[in-house]
Parts: sequence; C-alpha cells; structure tokens
Amino acid sequence: MNNVVASNSIRFIVLLLVQVVICNNINFLGYINPYIYIIFIFLFPIRENRLILLLTSFLLGMLVDMFSDSGGVHAAAAVCLAYTRPILLKTSFGMLYEHQSIKFSTTEIGSIITYITFGTIIHHFVLFSLEIFNITSILLILKKTLFSSIFTIILSVLIIILFSRNRK
Repeated sequence: MNNVVASNSIRFIVLLLVQVVICNNINFLGYINPYIYIIFIFLFPIRENRLILLLTSFLLGMLVDMFSDSGGVHAAAAVCLAYTRPILLKTSFGMLYEHQSIKFSTTEIGSIITYITFGTIIHHFVLFSLEIFNITSILLILKKTLFSSIFTIILSVLIIILFSRNRK
C-alpha cells in the first residue's frame, strides 16, 4: 500500500513539474500545446477510491492553473476526465476492467491508445471550451482540441510505454 502511495506521489510531482517547466513553454503554431499532466489521471490505480482520484485530479489541475495563470480551466478539465474515466476504461478494456485486472504493462497497445485517445480528446475539448468560452469560436476550439490532442496522445503513449515495466 505504501509503495502505491509513494509511486503515485512521485508521479504526481514529476508530471506537474514537467508540465509547468517544459510543456507550458511549448507552443507550436500558436495553438498546439502538450498537456502530459493528464497521464497521472490515466495511470491512477483502478482499485483506489474514486473520490481520491477526483480530489487529486482537482488538486493537480489547480496547481497547473496556478502556475499557468489560467483561472481554473485545467482543474475543471482534469475533474471531468477523472469523472469519465470509468466509462473510458470499460469502453477501452471491456472485461479486464470488469474484473479490475488491468495492468498497463501487460495489456495490448491498441487498448491503451484507445483509452488515452478518448480521454485526451474529452479533456482537451473541455479545457479549450472553457478557455475560449465563445460558441462562435467553435472551429478554433475544435482545431485546438484536435492538434493539441494529437501531440498529447503521441507524447503520452511514448511516456507510458517507456516507463512501464514488463512490456511485451
């Protein structure tokens, strides 16, 4: 139990620091930004209490907001992602989720990519919708969601594959 708490605490801090120090300074073409802090939400243990996930996601989002001066949009998007995570897990992993036996180090890569793709698109759409908050700018919201999602998905999958143990 202590090992799980320690590894999640380290993951929380490292992803927050990488997001704030490196990723917040990346801005391709004015609208492509990676948001890799959501890897924490993706990899949070499935058997843990859902309330803990929601609270830590809120805390993570608020800390990113404080460093980014973005007024709460990351916190809202992170909580939305954490809230929809059980649906994403069931959709992507099916019976593995039903039996609470998902291990990212041993599951097939297609399921992981599906899970990360749907989660990233949900997170980014909520994030950019709240950031822009203007229905007349829906094309800009969709464009930012699409391109930032592609960049975030690629980085997230690479990071998860590189740092997961026992990859086939």
